[in-house]
Amino acid sequence: MIQKFADTFESIKKEFTLVFKKLFKGGNGVLKLTNPENLLETGIEIIAEPPGKKLSNIALLSGGEKTLTAISLLFAILNVKPVPFCILDEVEAALDEANVDTFGSFLQSKKDKSEFILITHKKRTMEYADTLYGITMQESGVSKIVRVELDDYQEK
Repeated sequence: MIQKFADTFESIKKEFTLVFKKLFKGGNGVLKLTNPENLLETGIEIIAEPPGKKLSNIALLSGGEKTLTAISLLFAILNVKPVPFCILDEVEAALDEANVDTFGSFLQSKKDKSEFILITHKKRTMEYADTLYGITMQESGVSKIVRVELDDYQEK
């Protein structure tokens, strides 16, 4: 168990640095063990330095930077241990428009390995989807599911 944890941590650590740099278009993201001598009780520290910033504490990041850091960690884990599908519930809510585009483009680059189900209210995020599902209530108390295949509406 200790060896498997150590190997997996090292793989995720490498992937996190790569994904962080890609999503932030630079900077440095590092994962460190708080107690590397005792892998059964260690914690994991996230060091995130977006381009142009030198931070000592993740609490000093903006909400969008924290979100993009968490997304970097999530995708680092998915790169090491792919899954057939992944449900993301408003993970990009704190991102500004430019970072929503970065997230959407990155997500599209991963759709050949996993299917992503996104729950979102951001129209900009929806532009990166292949299919949209919505819930409408045309009469009081009666919900209806609406499906839109976006490939039908995108320019060829």
